[in-house]
Amino acid sequence: MRRNKSFTATKQSNPKKFLNKLDKVILARMNNGMTASTDPKKILQNVFGYDSFRHNQQEIVEHVLAGKDAVVLMPTGGGKSLCYQVPALCLPGVTIVVSPLIALMKDQVDALLVNGIKAAFLNSSQSTGEQAFIFQQLKANQLKLLYLAPERLMGNESQFIQFLKQIQVSLIAVDEAHCISQWGHDFRPEYLILGKLKENFANIPVIALTATADALTQKDIIDKLAFTSYRVFENSFNRANIFYYVKPKRNYYEDLINYLENHKNDSGIIYCLSRSATEKLAEDLKQDGFNAEAYHAGLEKSLRDDRQEKFLKDDIKIIVATIAFGMGINKSNVRFVVHVDLPKNIEGYYQETGRAGRDGLHSEAILFYGAGDVIKLKRFAEVEGNEAQTKIMLQKLDKMSRFCEIKTCRRKYLLNYFGDDAPDYCGSCDVCLNKPVLTDSTITAQKILSTVARVKESFGMRYIADVLRGSNSERMREEHKSLSVYGIGKDVVKEEWLHYTKELINYEYLQQTDGQYPVLRLTEKGKAVLFKKEKVYLSAPVNIEIAKEPVVFQQHPYEKELFDNLKQLRNKFAREENVPSYIIFSDSTLLDLATYLPLSEKDLFKISGFGTFKAEKYGKSFLELTQDYCNEHKLQTRIHLKEAKGGRKQTTAERSDRRPSDTKQVSYQMYKEGKTIAEIAEERNLSANTIETHLSYYISTGELDINELVEADKYVAVKKAAEIFGTESLRILKENLPEKISYGDIRMVLAANNMVK
Repeated sequence: MRRNKSFTATKQSNPKKFLNKLDKVILARMNNGMTASTDPKKILQNVFGYDSFRHNQQEIVEHVLAGKDAVVLMPTGGGKSLCYQVPALCLPGVTIVVSPLIALMKDQVDALLVNGIKAAFLNSSQSTGEQAFIFQQLKANQLKLLYLAPERLMGNESQFIQFLKQIQVSLIAVDEAHCISQWGHDFRPEYLILGKLKENFANIPVIALTATADALTQKDIIDKLAFTSYRVFENSFNRANIFYYVKPKRNYYEDLINYLENHKNDSGIIYCLSRSATEKLAEDLKQDGFNAEAYHAGLEKSLRDDRQEKFLKDDIKIIVATIAFGMGINKSNVRFVVHVDLPKNIEGYYQETGRAGRDGLHSEAILFYGAGDVIKLKRFAEVEGNEAQTKIMLQKLDKMSRFCEIKTCRRKYLLNYFGDDAPDYCGSCDVCLNKPVLTDSTITAQKILSTVARVKESFGMRYIADVLRGSNSERMREEHKSLSVYGIGKDVVKEEWLHYTKELINYEYLQQTDGQYPVLRLTEKGKAVLFKKEKVYLSAPVNIEIAKEPVVFQQHPYEKELFDNLKQLRNKFAREENVPSYIIFSDSTLLDLATYLPLSEKDLFKISGFGTFKAEKYGKSFLELTQDYCNEHKLQTRIHLKEAKGGRKQTTAERSDRRPSDTKQVSYQMYKEGKTIAEIAEERNLSANTIETHLSYYISTGELDINELVEADKYVAVKKAAEIFGTESLRILKENLPEKISYGDIRMVLAANNMVK
């Protein structure tokens, strides 16, 4: 196999000089019309290296190009930046991007420069000379995007605003727009001055973007930015490639160490509530041999900047941080996010976990939960002099703790919180993956319910557990020590009593009141257990298991050795250019190279992430490495297996929602060829559950006969259960059917009877 000669260049002794010289050549070609266009689709292809927009990106871009304001709600890693970067390259002047953090600005600008886009940022870290040069570029209309903080834009008696009015500003983007809302989880008072934007730029479109905003925060963003004629664009908040786990906090460190041992080559973030906790945990991890450092707002700025940069460049693998770290960080290869303390609200948790898996590959979010965290956080929830905000903060905390305690799909809970619909079973959270076995727990339940009744439904769950254990603490009332239930559970640890109490709440035998100090009350269902001898089935405490090796989803097998070699080459370029590795190429792009083995320039443009600039600049090196590997291992290109490239690799859950022209049809054809579900799953590197979902589609259309896939007795049982229990919850159906009936059987029977939601 001969190497393709279309990428030829003279090698220099100094790589940086060579790259700088090459950059100028490429930019000159681009400026001479090679990629010049006002067509968003062509800019997406030529500059960013993607064949098509994802979700509603195209609709957003067209709306902004029509000169209209927009609010964009899109999950982290969902492609928010393209919604203003593509219009910026279509429009004649400069786009102003308001951003809250210096690190975020630098990260975004580095990524744009690597793609050949003229961009810059203005902030306090720059010298007077550097800032003067940027002003010269703005006056000469030489910049397409300028990033700055809100106080720089609107401060200093609006001097900068007056300057911008003298140049051609075509678009204003407000990133992390939830910061403007007092109801948002990361309110920043300096963002409030952006309310004057429409006064000064009435005819310039403004696009506000955020990954985390509930209905109240959305309304506040719109009001604070003084939008009157606008559209809100919402995308699903589902991050299907992130697996969610909640584990007991007690003695969590050993559990954490075991997890990190199995992920030593991965980048991750561990969040703690306090600064001192980050330093202690980071020190403990270092003593146990892990490459970890602490990060919090109390550290010297130079030290924070150094640690953040090293983390971005993979020189530090684990950052142990407070929430001061990470907003807007675009590091795409974070494989895990761990919370060792409870986040204050769902919005914060969602944003922090969303820093994992921005490249679309398998990632994990692990939360160590203890009820003590709730008590601690309630003390911080009170906003002095603002009763309404205090109430909302407490409600948000309650919903966060509820997320940790539910026995139903955690992904569904998250998505429902943000107003998204979701199935009852996701197959990628600890609840769905570790389905608990329900056992007769009537006696345990009666002890708890009886204690609640005997203390006159006036105390919380921890006090109930103390009564059962016969506690002699100062807060134990003397009259309760004479109760018949006092001390009857002293042989059971407190955490176990708390577990079963939460189970009774989850299954509505008990209810908790609202407020800072919730108490337990009996429900009618609970009274029936005490007075009518109703049976109770609960799950015992379970040990949540996390897979040791994360599964990298690829429709086709990839060459791991080549993948590792491509990473080394990418890291070499990153060191030479002093940027994080993921800015050169994401892991997802390298995975595509190692899977489809492009061997020519034409092939290279079929790989996501290779636009004109990057193909010219890096293409020769990556092609040569791939060609050499194929020669050595006698491999042919697999580029014919590559579908049209999109914004990023799609996850398994997203693939299952597509129409029958793609992955469903592949499963269907393989089944028609006589292969079993297990054989199809193994060959396609998918789960049997996914293949069953694919085939269910064809059962619903009548193209497959249900009798081929589900035995008659199973069919009758599922149909009858669906009539009794409904079809809202597959889990409830499964719990009320014989063990031999799988989720796949249930799904197929529902499809055959048009009972799928």
